[in-house]
Amino acid sequence: MNQILDPIPEDDSKKLICCYTNATGSIQVGRITNIPNWYFERVVFPGQRLLFESVEGALLEIHTGMMASAILSDSIPCESLIVNIEEDSQSSLVTNIL
Repeated sequence: MNQILDPIPEDDSKKLICCYTNATGSIQVGRITNIPNWYFERVVFPGQRLLFESVEGALLEIHTGMMASAILSDSIPCESLIVNIEEDSQSSLVTNIL
């Protein structure tokens, strides 16, 4: 999975494939700021799934949009958002959200 705009840092950290679902009726912003030399920010619309690549130790901050502002509503360790990707017998990918 390529994140062309903000590639994850090239170091010895294990790369994780993660998924976050906006289960609210509000627009949210997912942001990772605790990893040196990397900044990740994406808008997540109501009902939308955000599939992204991260590294160990990253925290996904969820900011919920309000009128002319945003409130930090949650901070989730990316390890708890890991997606399990397996290949089935017909070589297509099967994705299970843990």
